[in-house]
Amino acid sequence: MSQDASVSERGARLRHWLRREALPLVVMLLLMLAARSSFANHYQVPTGSMQPTLQPGDRVVVDMRAYGLRLPLGNRILVEAGTPRRGDVAVFDSPQDGTRLIKRVVAVAGDRVRLRDGHLSINGRPLAADAAATIERFDPRLVQLELDRGGGPDIDGLVIPQGKVLVLGDHRGNSIDSRWFGLVDADAIYGKAVAVYYRRGEGLAWRRL
Repeated sequence: MSQDASVSERGARLRHWLRREALPLVVMLLLMLAARSSFANHYQVPTGSMQPTLQPGDRVVVDMRAYGLRLPLGNRILVEAGTPRRGDVAVFDSPQDGTRLIKRVVAVAGDRVRLRDGHLSINGRPLAADAAATIERFDPRLVQLELDRGGGPDIDGLVIPQGKVLVLGDHRGNSIDSRWFGLVDADAIYGKAVAVYYRRGEGLAWRRL
């Protein structure tokens, strides 16, 4: 067999292998990446800004369909599926510097917000039972706050405009949130955190949020 024929045969075998083995693998990986981008994802909590609900190092499952089916590998919404609600734990990029964040949606369009010493009132109704309480009600869920560092900056009489949401950390005095970087576009929220599946020192678990 001539050298040219040998090279040609090896090239044919390589093309056959690429079609039969490599191409399906690449397609599978692309489909997995698209599914992760469009349907579900995970997020590792970097700081204590959501304590005690979330601890640093917690790994959470994020429902990427909660607010709409998005274009794979992008942020364009293909199918609307609802809007963020008060009490949702949302994953989004900071309007300030693009850092991926996880915070709680505490107010939506039309809400009038007052925050004093870490305690919220929405439309004139306090969410905590009294000024000393550290539990707020976001129907139907109850949220435990952390106020060991105080409540952080106050808010007085802010009305949330259309298309925006106000996000705060549950650790009110230890959170960089809407009090610092402003309101968040509702349609810029990637997904809703639904459960913690891993916690340092405890291992695998399933704690719904």
